[in-house]
Amino acid sequence: MNAAVLRQPAVHLPAHPNELDRKRIERALASRKRYRYVSPVVTGVTGGYLVESPCCSRNIDAEGGVIDVALLHYDAASVSWQLFRKDHETGAWELHGVHQRLASVTEILNADPERVFWQ
Repeated sequence: MNAAVLRQPAVHLPAHPNELDRKRIERALASRKRYRYVSPVVTGVTGGYLVESPCCSRNIDAEGGVIDVALLHYDAASVSWQLFRKDHETGAWELHGVHQRLASVTEILNADPERVFWQ
């Protein structure tokens, strides 16, 4: 093997997004309590995942268009998940909580007792 190849630093790809966790999130959202009759879409974004869904309640989009539901960001430094909700009035993402496991994040999204995600 060429000595120059051995001296090159390893290329580290970010852990997220990845297809396995994207599918895990999609499957987990199938058991949510609110708006079970719509099909949310989970898209990989830099460092995490974006959850979007048609707006059935018409509270955010009177025409029922696709709206942002949640943003999940993995913080490698703290080895934790940051869960964000969208403030649709300002268009800004607001931190809802920090969790150690992805399953905890999807449990919160599925229950959503305060209706801060599934509006």
